[in-house]
Amino acid sequence: MSTSKALRQPVTLRMLSASFLTFWCLLAAFPIVWIAVMSVKAPLDAFASNPFDVILGPITKAQGRGLTVLDIAVLLIGLWLAVRVAMRVLPGLAARYSPPGFLALGWVVVILGYGIALFLLGFVVLPPVLGAINAALGLDPLIGLTTQHYHSVWVKNAFWKNFVNSAVVTTGVVTISLTVGTLAGYGLARSGSNLAFWLLIAALIFRALPHSVLVAGYLPIFINSAEILRPILGENAPTLYGQPLAVIAVLVSINQPFTIWMLRSFFQSIPAELDEAARVDGCTHFQAFRRVIMPVMWPGVITTGLFSFLLAYNDFLVTSLLLDQSDMTMVPAIAGYFNRETTMTDQVEAIAAAVSITAPLFLLVMIFQRQIVSGLTAGAVKG
Repeated sequence: MSTSKALRQPVTLRMLSASFLTFWCLLAAFPIVWIAVMSVKAPLDAFASNPFDVILGPITKAQGRGLTVLDIAVLLIGLWLAVRVAMRVLPGLAARYSPPGFLALGWVVVILGYGIALFLLGFVVLPPVLGAINAALGLDPLIGLTTQHYHSVWVKNAFWKNFVNSAVVTTGVVTISLTVGTLAGYGLARSGSNLAFWLLIAALIFRALPHSVLVAGYLPIFINSAEILRPILGENAPTLYGQPLAVIAVLVSINQPFTIWMLRSFFQSIPAELDEAARVDGCTHFQAFRRVIMPVMWPGVITTGLFSFLLAYNDFLVTSLLLDQSDMTMVPAIAGYFNRETTMTDQVEAIAAAVSITAPLFLLVMIFQRQIVSGLTAGAVKG
């Protein structure tokens, strides 16, 4: 679509905008790319003063660990195919094989299956095959690279347990927040009373409170939960302190006002005539909500769910205060690598763990990018 001459930006303004955006993208992407490079090098290469030694990894390469020309070509092609499949194939698979009314369950199954397939292909199948081909062709490594730190983090240090704990916490927070927030947001969007407005104001004030205030308020209840529940559950009453359920409860209470506000704005962008038409066709209020409104609302639900996921996934304060060391999630577990006796190897392993926790975020954004963009647009402009 062509732009009229009156609305066309001057060349200098376009160049300035492009330069600013390019600089901002490079500035934002540099730390992520740099720590990713450091995580696959020997400690002396990772913290070398010469940046070219960090990139090329001469010490790592001297240890017989690295990528040949064939490895680099296969890696680039594999990354391109993985991104293409995630963006174009996975949405269709999730929609096709999801049970009716359970699209979210289909997404969970598809993402888990895709992640397992990528792991098996990239770390189990391809390495021995490429190693045999490189040995047959006599190819020497060009760039030093090692996955030893990732193996130490996930296997030796059992970082997979922290991943499971993070999955439990984030799944609980997102499920409860979206369920309650969707119903509350729909009710408040369709309510014309002043009480709905003041409820939203109260929720906004509650959301502005520091997280430490909420944790301090909940902490005595969780610590004494066994005594509180003993009259109801008997002598076997459990304690909530140190359990993921306590973290889920606090994070939901922190996140719920934001979820309600955001979903309410999405529901307000949907004409109320759709509800009326569904009611005329014989639907109850809940049937109209589930069969007519929710299919239109999916971009908004996915966008809100992503923000809820980020809150629970990246939380440090609540999880570090309410969870034991054995039940710690990934973000506070990384802090355990740094202490007074931290070695250079520990620091590189901490970097590898930090790179590991960013992978699911990139995958989610790539898969749901269309829904996120349409959801943000729908929430920003009332139709």
